[in-house]
Amino acid sequence: MNKITLHGASGRMGKALVAAVRELPQWKLVGAVTAGTDSRLGQDAAVIHGFPYIGVPLAADVSAAVQAAEVIVDFSQPVASLQLLKHCQLKRKPVVIGTTGFSPDALAEIEAAARQIPVLISPNMSVGVNLLFALARIAGKAMADADAEIIEAHHRYKVDAPSGTALRLGEVVAQARGTTLAASGVLSREGNTGVREPGSIGFATIRAGEIVGDHTLLLATGTEHLEIRHQAFDRRNFAEGALRAAAWLVGKPAGLYGMDDVLGLREVG
Repeated sequence: MNKITLHGASGRMGKALVAAVRELPQWKLVGAVTAGTDSRLGQDAAVIHGFPYIGVPLAADVSAAVQAAEVIVDFSQPVASLQLLKHCQLKRKPVVIGTTGFSPDALAEIEAAARQIPVLISPNMSVGVNLLFALARIAGKAMADADAEIIEAHHRYKVDAPSGTALRLGEVVAQARGTTLAASGVLSREGNTGVREPGSIGFATIRAGEIVGDHTLLLATGTEHLEIRHQAFDRRNFAEGALRAAAWLVGKPAGLYGMDDVLGLREVG
């Protein structure tokens, strides 16, 4: 049985992870971390989400929660994730990071930490989304001259845009074409934008209602269109992927890993 701490346990993904851990006998929840300002501190991590009592209270003591676990799963905010990472380095604990919205400097910090401990980071833990990335590598290369557009939709509460998943999808297409998203990405359009720049990768963002996650890659030429789409209908999908990643990460050497490693997709495309 693997001992796990959830960092960001009071949020939407925290709820999905608590539910998944409760139902999977190979996992034992030993820590549930939330912000020190959370009014629910001290309450049971399952009860706050409407589940039966599990005996693990929400806590703000990151150090103790990290120490108690064999692996930590993080779905929080970038600043909190970096603070967590320092504790994981001190305790030599592997960590799965599902938080998005990191700055380039923050990503550099994560890469540096991965030289000391196993770190798995992915903007999306869904098996289906990571298959989408693999298919995008193939399609982006095969249709290198096609116009590429990425359309993503999420719930009204999501604070970053485009989503981390959409940005990763753009990076995959750009890499398949021998360029970078920084060089080819058009993250928003407004006003008189002129004609489309050849080779650009466009983005469209939707925030509405309770949309869990919807990502489409459109590749269009003058004679054909290809659409590759993934829709998520329940956050349990992401939670199960994160736990699969956590189980895989335990015992791995220090390094920076992704869901491609977990799913054996590194060489696809």
